[in-house]
Amino acid sequence: MRSALERKSRICMKRAIANIPPHEEKRYWRRYIYLWINYALYEELTSATILNGRDRYTRRVLDVIPHKKFTFAKIWIMFAHFEIRQMDLSAARKILGVSIGKCPKEKLFRAYIDLELQLREFDRCRKLYEKFLEHSPENSNTWIKFAELETLLGDVERARAIFDIAIQQPALDMPEILWKAYIDFEINAEEYEKARDLYEALLQRTNHIKVWISLAEFEMFVGNVDGARSVYDRANRALENAEKEERLMLLEAWLEAEKKIGDISAIHKVENMMPRRVKKRRQIQTDDGVDAGWEEYYDYIFPQDQAAKGSFKLLEAAARWKKQRELMAKEAQAVADDRDVERVVADESDEESRGRVRQGDSDTDIGSSSSSDESDSESSSSSSDSRGST
Repeated sequence: MRSALERKSRICMKRAIANIPPHEEKRYWRRYIYLWINYALYEELTSATILNGRDRYTRRVLDVIPHKKFTFAKIWIMFAHFEIRQMDLSAARKILGVSIGKCPKEKLFRAYIDLELQLREFDRCRKLYEKFLEHSPENSNTWIKFAELETLLGDVERARAIFDIAIQQPALDMPEILWKAYIDFEINAEEYEKARDLYEALLQRTNHIKVWISLAEFEMFVGNVDGARSVYDRANRALENAEKEERLMLLEAWLEAEKKIGDISAIHKVENMMPRRVKKRRQIQTDDGVDAGWEEYYDYIFPQDQAAKGSFKLLEAAARWKKQRELMAKEAQAVADDRDVERVVADESDEESRGRVRQGDSDTDIGSSSSSDESDSESSSSSSDSRGST
């Protein structure tokens, strides 16, 4: 009876796995692969020989999957675990090695590294991490796990070197968790100066409020109250152009820190820097650009912004006054130039007038002399005529 049921089950499973997806796209193969997984588990649990279970993994399912286009890490890992259950460790390592060679997926690397960790083969783990980082150097979690492995093994300098190489990568998928892990590593090692240097290096790359608050909390943790206040003050000046909610969050963290310290004057100082919350209205529009009415929202007015605004208005007034003075000076210069031109023209016209007068006087002198000569000649001629007649 049992053999008949097993025979029917195998026939049913064979008919199911015979329906290979027509397209080599992973979304068509996801459900199909689970048929093979169930079939392989069934053979392993019910078959009299181990070869049947191994055959379902090797010559069947792994030969069917188009590995050049995609693969399924779950199949490779289950096959490796199957060999481990058969006490064949070298075969399991070979399977995982082949899988990484065909498709270096993160899940496969993780499974292989976990296997070697359980076997306490730490040198093999190092080589796997190095191979993993060659394929995906942007994976922050891999760098962190590699450094944690060296920390567990007691090689602190090697772990620090791994972190140093990691933060210098040009592209990281989650740089914030990598920097945090490195800073926590130095804090746990009580290398506070190195942790402080890391914070400063991080602030050169980003101006995020969480980094500022974390640095201030670190200074409080090491007992450097003045350093924490200095960090809060620097952050408050650095975030002047940031979102108002972020600035409010910083001041609230600063105020909470001062309350823990218990300095009344410092508490009043921070409270005076807190913004005033006001209700405002603004017009809203739909995605089509149509006016959809008005909405109320809360805005924050910071005292230092108002002071800066007043100073800015004063500077604007001074600039306007200076510009007005320059315009007035230019206009006065233009009027003076016009007067100089008029004076020059007047002098030239006076000179021309004097020239004409002098020329008229000379002409008059010449005319009078010529008329006198003519009268003298006439008188001489008349005298001579009178002598002849006598």
